[in-house]
Amino acid sequence: MANYRKIGHLQVDEALHQFLQKEALTGTGLEEKAFWNGLEKLIEELTPENKKLLAKREELQRVLDQFHSEHRDGFSFEAYKRFLLDIGYLQPEPGEFQISTKNVDDEIALQAGPQLVVPVNNSRYSINAANARWGSLYDALYGTDAISVEDGAERSGGYNPVRGYKVIDFAKGFLDQAAALDGASHKEAVRYSVKEGSLVITLKDGSSSKLKNPEAFAGYRGDTDLPDAVLLKHHGLHFEIQIDRASDIGKSDPAGIKDILMEAAVTVIMDCEDSVAAVDAEDKVLVYRNWLGLMKGELSADFSKGGKIITRKLNGVRHYHDPEGNHFSLPGRSLLFVRNVGHLMTNPAVLDKEGNEVHEGILDAVFTGLAGKHSLLQKEDPSNSRKGSIYIVKPKMHGPEEAAFAGKLFDRTEDLLGLERNTLKIGLMDEERRTSLNLKGCIRAVKDRIVFINTGFLDRTGDEIHSSMEAGPMVRKGEMKKSSWLQAYEESNVSAGLSAGFSGRAQIGKGMWAMPDKMKEMLEQKGAQLMTGANTAWVPSPSAAVLHALHYHQINVKEIQQKGLQLQAQYRDEMLSIPVVPHGSWSPEEIQQEIENNAQGILGYVVRWVEQGIGCSKVPDIHDVGLMEDRATLRISSQHLANWIHHDVASKEQVMDALQKMARVVDAQNENEPGYKRMSDDFSTSVAFQAACELIFEGKSQPNGYTEPILHKRRLEAKSKQAVRH
Repeated sequence: MANYRKIGHLQVDEALHQFLQKEALTGTGLEEKAFWNGLEKLIEELTPENKKLLAKREELQRVLDQFHSEHRDGFSFEAYKRFLLDIGYLQPEPGEFQISTKNVDDEIALQAGPQLVVPVNNSRYSINAANARWGSLYDALYGTDAISVEDGAERSGGYNPVRGYKVIDFAKGFLDQAAALDGASHKEAVRYSVKEGSLVITLKDGSSSKLKNPEAFAGYRGDTDLPDAVLLKHHGLHFEIQIDRASDIGKSDPAGIKDILMEAAVTVIMDCEDSVAAVDAEDKVLVYRNWLGLMKGELSADFSKGGKIITRKLNGVRHYHDPEGNHFSLPGRSLLFVRNVGHLMTNPAVLDKEGNEVHEGILDAVFTGLAGKHSLLQKEDPSNSRKGSIYIVKPKMHGPEEAAFAGKLFDRTEDLLGLERNTLKIGLMDEERRTSLNLKGCIRAVKDRIVFINTGFLDRTGDEIHSSMEAGPMVRKGEMKKSSWLQAYEESNVSAGLSAGFSGRAQIGKGMWAMPDKMKEMLEQKGAQLMTGANTAWVPSPSAAVLHALHYHQINVKEIQQKGLQLQAQYRDEMLSIPVVPHGSWSPEEIQQEIENNAQGILGYVVRWVEQGIGCSKVPDIHDVGLMEDRATLRISSQHLANWIHHDVASKEQVMDALQKMARVVDAQNENEPGYKRMSDDFSTSVAFQAACELIFEGKSQPNGYTEPILHKRRLEAKSKQAVRH
């Protein structure tokens, strides 16, 4: 049970109050009484506007449903488009403009590179992600399927020298591509040295070579004659040839190379949203405390490995000498964003003067902004931004009005925290249909503080299904990626960003590679995202970040963006195409397969969310392939089944039978998981199973198809039951 403290007209959970008083306010120069007074005024001012925006969402969905119900048999695209303009769903395109964001760190404005997303409530994951700015290419290759197991190169057991040789051969091939030698190969090198400001490579035959592009040599560590490390730079990203002839790997290498250290996850999103299960003050304090620790550079995590307790900490800066011998340093960890929640949910951590839960997005802006202020106070060695900015990603907004409201919320938060205007930068997730169709208007609404737009195919598909729920049965999930609206959406995002002046000033991002065990496929496919003009894309792990970094050396994103500036196009009509198909398009076997696939994915994710509070994890699919699942994937699957039930493609009984069958499969997949609570022992009392049913059978009535209202309610129920048992 919550324990509230009355502060002014607010009721504040004691856990949040103690966190603010003893941790978050300390050293900021802010007084506690003034903080709570200011927060109360902010809540009183912005809550009515927040509610009004949510009411508009509901009204637009109501009239959309009515339109599609009336025009299902005589659909006219032109009439549909006129209707969307008339109701304000489509808004007139703004005239030409350029964003004017200032004080943007180079990692966002200038460096193209991978981006990690990690749940901030897990301190160990957060530290690993922040430290993933640099990662071992040898480890990433050896430990994944990026290197085949053929010809005796298996990963099992101890070190396999056959596999090791394949790794080294691949890595030196990368060196030849990103730091080519003049008339030679790095595979011929026996020595690296620095002479008169240049990198000299001695070859097996006794001759020497230099870099084709001398400017690629960025620095070194150790002696000039026998350096410990050689720092190179290509397409704005660094990598380091590490030399140690006494090491196990280095002693067998002709040049003593023990590893290639890659600059990888240049930026990281510390997530308070889709990958986190935070439903009350206890959960929110953990989220805010970890973000505060990151902003102060003090977060650490203890864990057991091999019978020993290991403490993991944040990396410091990396020190080098430039080619002329002058000392300089590079950041040792990634530049951090924090992703707040959207405008929809409330949280019981704070109650307003009427006793209602306060909108969680308001609390997130204030508390993550407050934590971010600690980084700005570290002038000599800032733990995050070196340009004096705090980076907040804002998800799940619908159209320019909601983007403008986020900007207003950031204004009021800056005033409350004593920050200069536009210190809080915004990353705008382009993952809702009304935002995609009006993206330029959304960007313009926050043009003085925007640093990021990113497509989110998963949530975007969930909204696509829900928005057009009455239009007809949706194509199978696997076919969505071939839909014309999706390609137009991905291209429109880049086009809008480039036309608004993002190149050299802000990030244009693409979504997650969801299969962390399929790195060979990622290497083959994920480079295509950069070919669109995106200068960042999401990866699920530090190893994936290292491997995805290879794409940024293969593809010059700056050149792609320059070409894209000359190829502006209109995409609205294509994005308005609705991915419905005639009833009867599938065989009974195909329908059953789709139902079971969706049911298994829903249950595999929901059981961990509801019973264990795990917001994101690698969940085995129906074929036992591990997929990174979060609320976005859940939204698609639950909305898809709700749509098929609504249009009589599947019956409720058929879906329920599949849920019970798949619950047994999921229970078997998790039989060795500590703390796992089985669903199939008693479906009627399993909170997780009932949550999954509710998400599907009441999916049509959920606001914009979001899963949070049901998940939060059921997680609180599970926590309450667990508290009683203990």
